[in-house]
Order: sequence, then C-alpha cells, then structure tokens
Amino acid sequence: MFILGINGYHADSSAAIFKDGMLIAATEEERFRRVKHWAGFPSQAIEFCLKEAGISLHEVDHIAIGRDPYAKLARKILFLLKNPGGGLRAAQDRLSNAKKVSSLETEFKMLDGSIDEKTIKSRIHHIEHHRSHLASAFFASPFEESAILSIDGSGDFTTTMTATGKGNHIRVLDSVDFPHSAGLFYTAFTQLLGFPHYGDEYKVMGLAPYGEARYVEKLKDVLIFDANGLFHLNQKYFRSAKSGIISYGDDHIPVVAPLYSSYMLEQFGAERKKDEPLTQYHKDLGASVQRITELLIFHILNALQRKTRLKNVCIAGGVAQNSVANGKLTRNTGFEKIYIPSAGHDAGISMGCALYVYNQILRQPRRPPIYSAFTGSRFSNEEIEVYLKGRNIQYTRYPESEIYEIVANRLINSGVVGWFSGRAEFGPRALGARSIVADPRRADAKDLLNSKIKRRESFRPFAPSILKEYVAEYFEVNDDVPFMEKVFPIRKEKQALIPAVTHVDGTGRLQSVDRDTAPRYYQLIETFRQKTGIPILLNTSFNENEPIVNSPEHALDCFLRTSMDMLVLENCVITR
Repeated sequence: MFILGINGYHADSSAAIFKDGMLIAATEEERFRRVKHWAGFPSQAIEFCLKEAGISLHEVDHIAIGRDPYAKLARKILFLLKNPGGGLRAAQDRLSNAKKVSSLETEFKMLDGSIDEKTIKSRIHHIEHHRSHLASAFFASPFEESAILSIDGSGDFTTTMTATGKGNHIRVLDSVDFPHSAGLFYTAFTQLLGFPHYGDEYKVMGLAPYGEARYVEKLKDVLIFDANGLFHLNQKYFRSAKSGIISYGDDHIPVVAPLYSSYMLEQFGAERKKDEPLTQYHKDLGASVQRITELLIFHILNALQRKTRLKNVCIAGGVAQNSVANGKLTRNTGFEKIYIPSAGHDAGISMGCALYVYNQILRQPRRPPIYSAFTGSRFSNEEIEVYLKGRNIQYTRYPESEIYEIVANRLINSGVVGWFSGRAEFGPRALGARSIVADPRRADAKDLLNSKIKRRESFRPFAPSILKEYVAEYFEVNDDVPFMEKVFPIRKEKQALIPAVTHVDGTGRLQSVDRDTAPRYYQLIETFRQKTGIPILLNTSFNENEPIVNSPEHALDCFLRTSMDMLVLENCVITR
C-alpha cells in the first residue's frame, strides 16, 4: 500500500511517501525551487517521492493533504460575521486557497495526464492541519501511549491542539482558535524587533541570551494564561485579523502582514528599522518574549500532564521548533520523555497527514519509530564525477578508507568544509548530510562563518554535532537529540574547549550523532576526535541565504561564491 502525503498551498510545501507504513522519501519543495518556504503545489517534491518509490501516480493507493477547508467551518463563518468590512478580503483570500486545496485532482492530472481526475479524487483525504501535526509526532514516535501538543501560528482556523495517542489512535482533547496564537504573538514581536520576513522567529531566539527578561510581567498583558491550561491574546496589541495574516502571491512566497497594532507600538516602542542597531532594549525585549513563550509552553504541558497523567509527550508545529524551550521541558514539566520530529514545522504536515491516513483512518498497526531525517535526494560518486567533469572542475576522488583523514586534517588546519553526503535531511536542520563543518575549538570560527560564508547576523549561534556517547561529558543534560531540536547547557569546564559552538549564555543546540543512523558523519567526527580529543564538530546548514543545497550543482555553486576551503561531494574532494 502506497500513501502519498503533501503539504500544499501553504508555507514549506512538501511531499512524503510511505509503503505499508514505512517512510520511503520526504522532501520540501523549496529544495528544488530554490525559494525559501515555497508555498504552492509541491509538484517536484511529489515527482521525487514517486521516483524514489519506483512507482507512478497510478500505483498510489491514498493521497493525503494536510488541509481541510471544512474544518471548524461554523467558527470561521462566525468570525467573519463578527468582523465585517475587511473580513470580506480575508474571506476571499481563504476561499481562493480553499478552492485550490479542494481541486487537487487538476494539479495531479497535470503531473500525469494518463490518470483521470475522478480516480485521483476518490483517493484524496483532507486531514486537518493540526491533526496532521499531531500524527507527525505521535505515530513516528517510540511511545505506545503519549500526550501530544501541536502549537504554531495557525492552520485550518486552529493555533493549538492537545491530544492523547495510544496505539494507532489519536484523541483530540482541546484546541485554541484563531486569532489567539502563540506563534503569531512571537511573530508580532519578531517584526517589532526588525525581522520582518516569514520564518525570522529563530533570530529572536538567538538574540534572547544577549538580554535580560525584564518585560515578562508587561508581556503578561499581551499573552494571557488561562486557568484551563490554554491561553488567549489581548487583541488590543494586534492589528485586526479580519484583513488577513499571511498572503501568497504568484511567486508562492509567504508574506506576513505587520501583526502589531498602534497600541503595541505605544507600549513597546517603534519597529526597529532595517539598518538600526540592536540596542540593549531590543535584546531585553527579545529575552522577555522568549521567556514568556517558554512559560506558556510549560503552562500548557503541565496542564496536559495533570489531565492525562502520562509521562511521554510528542510535540509538533512551528512553535515546537523553539529548541531553547524544548531543552527545558523535562526540567519544567511533569513529562519525562519527549519526541519531536525532524520536520516539526509545516513541512512535516506531509508526513503527518499520510501517517494519519495509515494509522488513524485505515487502522493499520504502528511501524518502528523514525529516528532518521535522511529521506531526501542522493547522488552517487559516478553521477557527481560526470557533473564535475562537465563543469571542468578539478577534483580528487578518494577511497572511503582515506576520505575521513583528508577532511579531518583540513578541519584541524583552520579549514571550513562543505560536507555533502548521502540522502538530504527532511526538515530545517542540517544533520551531517548537507552541512558546513568547522573546528569547534576555533574562537574565530563563528565570526568567520558569519562574515564570509553565511553572511548573517553576528549574534546567531552555531550548533555542535557531538558523538552520542559523549553527550553527558559535555552537556549538563544527557539525552538523545537526533534532530538538533533541543538546547542544553554546556558544562562550564568544557565551554572554553569549544568556544565556536558555545553561545553567549553557555548553551548549545546539539545534535547527538548515532553511528547507525549517520555512519559517515559519525566516522568523520570520530576521526576528528582521535586527532584532537574533541568528539564535536561545528555544524551549520550548507547554504548561503537560500534553501539548504539539494544537489551537487547547488553545493558547488555555494562553494564557489563563498570562502569555504574544501568541498566534499561524497568521495570527490575539491580544494582551493
């Protein structure tokens, strides 16, 4: 049985395909289109998934999309009735998008003209946005029974959903309706701090440790915790939602309208301009926004734990990408074990809606948990050599027994290396398949990477990839973190050894590298450890203000226009 899942007409468009409940391939459309957060129909991602499965569209038994235009329809209508005037424009935008979602068969027909639209339509399942998130976390987890939280900006008129999962069934407990949203709260202040683009929230998370959380009490008038374990927003601080929040043009790039009201500007100051320096006030406000968001997540999860009395929790949604908050959960809630998928954001909807069909609707038994994010594109050495020769690029192909020594030596000698190996990752984090790596002992590595390669804000940290067996030696919390989804304090006695991956507050967003899941990346770090005594590499995504590289062409182009010292394409090595 083949099930194809898609996230379409929504930011971070993606596709995933399963055979008998086992994940074969999953990838974001942006990797092919080279446009961040691309939000149209994921045609190239679908074609990739079908190719990886070795099938045609005819052989797909079920097609799931993580959007349900009819979810909470009565509440949507009531909202529009309460918000006349500008609400018409928002309704028209939503109606246009809903028509696209509900006429998928036309898009699929364009992919494969030999299949009729009626056949396709009969195979389509519309799965609510947050139920897809819930499924992406629980059905992929190792837990037979668990509490579940989905929390993000908004999807299908819901912003937060709590549930329990047991076996192959999810039971929804409660939800929060739009426009009351933790994601939109964080986005509004992200904009106020001068970061206006879709997906910029992680910049505030990186900025926060430079400030003091002085304004948490003031923010409690904006984000209000409810006695039932949920929350609501004080709408005085936000622009009216009746005129829409996110728009998608013909270029399919999501654009978020300014979310703050004039009252928010009166209370928290004017929006920081593009070239305006970050003041201590901005840093303190960022720290306060991050802190109250953490407190909200603890508030929701503690109430959920008291209600369910479970010790396991699965979390997904855009707010679940807040790795700083994630790293504090077991120390601030009643939950002991946590699972967050590699694509906890909206790209993971494609995986989640397919799992929802397989487990929840078709009542099929659970399959083994998913601990690998390596479900994307891959290229053989032979394919890479053909490409490099076609570009007249000089390179050396090394045997597997020599490649790790070559790369580790370059890293030790102040090198910055582009590492392209195996299948690309599914999700926003580079996990050793499409990574730029460097020596974490170099005090200047962060500034070098930010200025010459990544060309991004200097306050943003870089992550440590650490061999799984050494986590307890270097971090104050010992846990498996396969998807770089948590930030932990680095032990004080180790911080000076790895300054390039130690953030200003003494923390690191770690990836624990498992020998079985990522054998080549593990061996690279192990070779570096044998030479230096440090079982860690600095790891950042292989890109330069673009989607993570997907092919040898993307990797080579990024290498040539930046100041990397070495490019490793499987076993083919290019040096400056």
